[in-house]
Amino acid sequence: MPMYQPDLDVGGGAQVLDLETAVKDGILGGGGGGAICGGGVQKLDLKKMIEELEPIDVPSLFICPISLEPMLDPVTLCTGQTYERSNILKWFSLGHYTCPTTMQELWDDSLTPNKTLQQLMYSWFSQKYLAMKKRSEDVQGRAMELLESLKKVKGQTRVQALKELRQVVTAHTTARKAVMGNGGVALICSLLGNFTMHSVGSEAIGILVNWDLDSESRLNLMQPQKISLMVDMLNEGSIETKINCTRLIGMLIKSEHSEIQNVSSLSLLVGLMKLVRNKKHQNGVSAGLDLLKTICSHEPSVGSLIVSIGVVPQLVELLPNLNNECLELALYILEVLSTLPEGRLALKDCPKTITNMMKLLMGVTESCTQSALSILLGVCKLAPEECASLVVEAGLAANLLLVIQSGCSPVLKQQSVELLKLCTLNYAGTIFISKCELARTIQ
Repeated sequence: MPMYQPDLDVGGGAQVLDLETAVKDGILGGGGGGAICGGGVQKLDLKKMIEELEPIDVPSLFICPISLEPMLDPVTLCTGQTYERSNILKWFSLGHYTCPTTMQELWDDSLTPNKTLQQLMYSWFSQKYLAMKKRSEDVQGRAMELLESLKKVKGQTRVQALKELRQVVTAHTTARKAVMGNGGVALICSLLGNFTMHSVGSEAIGILVNWDLDSESRLNLMQPQKISLMVDMLNEGSIETKINCTRLIGMLIKSEHSEIQNVSSLSLLVGLMKLVRNKKHQNGVSAGLDLLKTICSHEPSVGSLIVSIGVVPQLVELLPNLNNECLELALYILEVLSTLPEGRLALKDCPKTITNMMKLLMGVTESCTQSALSILLGVCKLAPEECASLVVEAGLAANLLLVIQSGCSPVLKQQSVELLKLCTLNYAGTIFISKCELARTIQ
């Protein structure tokens, strides 16, 4: 929808202008003459043109002062002010018999169709609309030329063709639809394989990751040689390529009938953790954690492999520096891993697990608090005697008391009570009570 820009107001009180003077003086951009005359413009629907036009600056005299939207059926009052017919009639139906702009009382309630203005609007909007259609046809044509050339060219020429195609389909929805409707997805997918240059793969994946792929295309991309290429580029490509590969693999895993065991590999997990540890690029951290979460959710058996490459201590180390979105992702992953014996052991052996989890209790979101409590409970159950003193010395009891007294969910409160009892059973009672001053709460 075109946007109203007040600074384009041509001035003056009444909006009834002389058409020839307005165009001649350049008020409306002039130049395009002929659009008013002849049958061409009259065949175009004004409403359709306004709705389909890309956002543009619209002269203020085309805007209804009531709705601040372009007028379709402008009518002029006896005060000289022009409004959209439906809007001024609604104004009258509310019992107002004044001019909305000047608030003058109307001495004549008749509405005079402003044919001059309407004709001027047809001229202006049709010029903009036809120019937009011409540009659209041009970019569609160029997109199809590039698509055709990809069948023939090799090497750097192919890279350049993909780069330009990526720019065209990103900037123009019509070009994207044209490419997708003419076999573009299958063609670009076919460019990915064991012997694909990373520069070609990077541009191809940069296109595919932003498209809504059908099930056939997703199955095509799930082929081992294509997944292998994505994993290689995840480990060796630019930061943009790494993020795009991560997002595309995530899309494929989330699709129906995906075989995650064909995707999850040591190389993929190592590449993801490199991406997650790169604090300079928050988008990369988010994309990497999201894919790790997806892998954990879809295939718990991969958890042992994730633990084996040292993911647990790395994520625990990162927790204090993550934003809320990434923090929830990281805690979800750690909570899933804490259900595995090797995951709980890794959490217990990590020196920062207890302190970092403690900081999250009631400190961020309820979801984060619940994950942190679940992880702490799992660790303390694994080694109650060893962990009880650590959590009490770290001030856990005070934090748990906050949770119990808060308005959080019953599940959180129950976990807090269970953890408190676990500490008291494996810690000298009098010392515990004197340190935490929780005698009444425990009772």
